[in-house]
Amino acid sequence: MSASGGTKAIVAALVANLAIAVAKFVAFLFSGASSMLAESVHSLADSGNQGLLLLGGKKAKREATPQHPFGYGRERYIYAFLVSIVLFSVGGMFAIYEGYEKIKHPHEIEMWYWPVGVLVFAIIAESFSFRTAIKESNQTRGNLSWREFVRRAKAPELPVVLLEDLGALVGLVLALAGVSTALATGNGVWDGIGTLCIGILLIVIAIILAAETKSLLLGEAAGTDEVDKIKASIVDGDTVTRVIHMRTLHLGPEELLVAAKIAVEAGDTAADVAHAINAAEERIRVAVPIARVIYLEPDIYSESAAAAGENPGKSPGGEATPPIAH
Repeated sequence: MSASGGTKAIVAALVANLAIAVAKFVAFLFSGASSMLAESVHSLADSGNQGLLLLGGKKAKREATPQHPFGYGRERYIYAFLVSIVLFSVGGMFAIYEGYEKIKHPHEIEMWYWPVGVLVFAIIAESFSFRTAIKESNQTRGNLSWREFVRRAKAPELPVVLLEDLGALVGLVLALAGVSTALATGNGVWDGIGTLCIGILLIVIAIILAAETKSLLLGEAAGTDEVDKIKASIVDGDTVTRVIHMRTLHLGPEELLVAAKIAVEAGDTAADVAHAINAAEERIRVAVPIARVIYLEPDIYSESAAAAGENPGKSPGGEATPPIAH
């Protein structure tokens, strides 16, 4: 995912949520609808989340230092994880509390046209934000399903905005259903039930986001396609005959570390091996541009040693590269 695409989606969501948060809070003041208060806090939390994503993107651009030699690319993962915490606590738990209180102490909604009008406006505004996130995601999603895209994306911004916008739209529909039912029946309990449903929805989305960003924080390998490209780029069929084993790790959404043990011939000179390693690194960077940190260790391949497990022939995400016939 390009950083610019993610930033565009974040800014669109931020503008929409700030406007919606103000409108919802005004509607709450005039109507007293608890779902409006819960939704205004939800939109305010979402605005703060978008601010966190923008801050994380800015901090991730800092240059590497002796203390952090691999740079700050994972800052984007940290701030995405903070988003899930804010969504869970400020959005979800507050909505559940507010819904419980409204069910326990219901009252009729006053000036019904305020919450209904604001909810319709919010649905329209949120739809534009959601449309922008979908459009930007489609540029990098390829043939992946939406579920696969959220699970496999190495850049957290678009999946976060997508899930937030989806949750916001569903939450708005729930709020509108709760308010409408409360108005139709004259029973404010329905407004509380709608608020409670919003809280449960936000907590579910927060848990999904936390699980996905936790995996990124722990460190994820390159995708299968990238692993295959890297292995194919390493082997030249002359000096480098196979990849004995390899490890990859995302240092950030757009920076990949590659560490591999490669097989060379026993008769090769040090100069030949050094030249082959440099050439392999260049081929890797052409095939997978985000592979910026590369460590290749030469070794003499031994089938008996590999069979005994001393030279593992399998790396996560792929089989060992077969030897090249001479």
